[in-house]
Order: sequence, then C-alpha cells, then structure tokens
Amino acid sequence: MEKNTTNDTINYYPDIRVYASGVCFIIMAFFNVIINWTIMREERLRGHARFVLIFHLLFSALVYFAVCSAFYLQIYLQLETSAAACRTVITILISSASNILLTLTAMALDRYYAVCFPLKYSSTCSWQWPWLTGLLTWGLALIIPLSLFFKLDDIDYARCDREHLRKGEIHKILLITTCLAVIIFSYIRTFQESRRLGVLNRRNSVACKTIALHGTQLAVYLLPNFVNFLLHSLERNKYLERRDKELYGVVIFAFCSLAQCIAPIVYGLRNDELLEDMHRRFPQLWCNLKSLVEWTVRTTQVRVQSQAREKAIASETLISIPPPATPV
Repeated sequence: MEKNTTNDTINYYPDIRVYASGVCFIIMAFFNVIINWTIMREERLRGHARFVLIFHLLFSALVYFAVCSAFYLQIYLQLETSAAACRTVITILISSASNILLTLTAMALDRYYAVCFPLKYSSTCSWQWPWLTGLLTWGLALIIPLSLFFKLDDIDYARCDREHLRKGEIHKILLITTCLAVIIFSYIRTFQESRRLGVLNRRNSVACKTIALHGTQLAVYLLPNFVNFLLHSLERNKYLERRDKELYGVVIFAFCSLAQCIAPIVYGLRNDELLEDMHRRFPQLWCNLKSLVEWTVRTTQVRVQSQAREKAIASETLISIPPPATPV
C-alpha cells in the first residue's frame, strides 16, 4: 500500500505532461517535415555545417518528444511494460535529451570557429564533417544510458515511471556542466572577436538579436535541469512538500517544452536562404511562415560595410548567412 502511494505521488500530473509533450511532438514533426526536407533536398544546404546541425537538432527534439509522449501516456494509463521495453524507452529518452545539448554545443563551437578563424574555417571544413559530428554526438549521448544499463536491475519494471529517469544524476550534471562551459566560452570568444572586428555594434541589431535569442533558447533547454535539482534539494531538506514539488516541476516541464518549439525559428527560419528554398518547395506555407518569423527579426536589414575579407566572412557568419564561395 505504501509503495502504491509513493508511485502515485511520483507520477503526479502525468496528464499535463502527456498534453505538453504531445503538442510539442506535433509542432516538431511539422518543422521537421518542412525544414529538414528542404535541407536534404538542397545540395548547398546539406553541405553547410549550420544547416546540417539544425537538421540534427530538430531530429533529436522530434525523437525526444515522440518517446516522451509515449512514456507519459503509458504512465497516465497505468500500463504494464516489460523490462526490455522500459530499458529501451529510458535509453532513447536520456540519449535524445543529451544529444540535443551536445548538438547545441557543436553549433556554438561551429560559430566560434567560423567567426574567430573565418579563413581557416572556409578552407578546411568539408561537407562530411557536420554529418560525422551528428553521429559522434549520438554516440556520446548513449554513454549515460548505457553506463546505467546494468545499474537498473534493482528497480521494479512492472511500471515504467519517472523513477527510472532519476538515475545517473552525477553523469547528467557532468554533461550539463561541461557543455555549458564550452558554450559560454564559445559565445564569449565569438562576442569578443566580433567586437574587435567591428561586426557587433549598436547598429547591427540583427547580430545582437541573434546572440540574445540563442542565449535565451539555450536557457530554455538548461533551465528544467537546474530547477529540478533545486526542487529535489528543497524536498530532501524538508523545505518543500512532495506534492508542491511535483506541481512546480510539471509547470516548468510544460513551459520549457513549449518554449523549445521556438528552436526551429531561432536556429532555422531566421535564415533568408533557408526561407527562399522553403518558399520554392512549400509555396502555400510561405506567407504563414513569413509572418511567424517577423516577430523575431525586423524586416529591414542593416547593411554592414566590410573593409576586409576576414571581417566580411565573420559578419555573415554571425548573422547566420553562409559565406560566399571564393572564386579560384
């Protein structure tokens, strides 16, 4: 009886989690169809690191919300699952969530390398390496669930609930801390180099807004982890009731999950080249997508007059415009 009460408390508000993850899955599925299909069909897009990493990011988010919806749905319906099925679901959930963070780290490093070393970036980066980077991030993302694979034998698999996701706290903290440190370093160095080149200034509102939006989107991905850790600490020290902790946790989950759906706009649809290609392939959606993007970027673009090739490439990279091909 005590075990059932504990499980009911742990799995509190599963219906809200089902609705939130289900809505996010539908939104991500839509953006995966129109954005990733365009990237795969356009040779110049699938050969550019920025768009390939966007492809990996959106696909990882799609997998995460799809499995997340199924996970909370079986909790809500109180279905019994086999140990193998539960292990598989937990592995996909943890690895896809980790891969989102690793892909964001790869995107930050890509921008850092492109802005701080533009000439070397243009000459050394081939079309294969971003695809290989995607495979590498998936491999790294599997480390945490696979390292916990043989440590979950003491857990009851009769009900595959959120208790299975609470394992590996140290591994997750190390991953988040490492990725956050790399991302912050990359953004600081990118900001400093842009200021040095004169690319980032008050007149260049597009570049400033890009950095602000990327920082906000990154906070949306990381906020639930820190909030859940804080709530767990408050509950463990008897400062917070379990019921209140679950209420705050589900609110943060729903808010941040829905906020993550802005990622396709922040990282993808604000790029003019991608929008033009999507206009050719999905002309019926053009007006709606254009209206959706206008609230994140002004319709008037500020022209930054470059005086050196290095400065021009860094400027175009920072405002997310692929550098022009250099004639031989």
